[in-house]
Amino acid sequence: MGGGGWYYVPKVWSPAGGWWPTPVAWKRNTAICAFGICVVSSMIFKVSASKERRPIAPYKHIPSQRWCKHAKEDDPSLP
Repeated sequence: MGGGGWYYVPKVWSPAGGWWPTPVAWKRNTAICAFGICVVSSMIFKVSASKERRPIAPYKHIPSQRWCKHAKEDDPSLP
């Protein structure tokens, strides 16, 4: 039953990866994950900004009013 020879692996466990902590292509994998997170975050932001409504005008300025689609309709005091 093949599979190659026996290779000594000490019984070490760690959440950082164990005996070989550097996976192959970790920079590429990290970049792909970061890109995916950015894409999903921008999609969530876009949907959130288009659906945001304020039935009662706020008494002070709220930063999300800069990009909210319905801000001028909901708060007539905006410039």
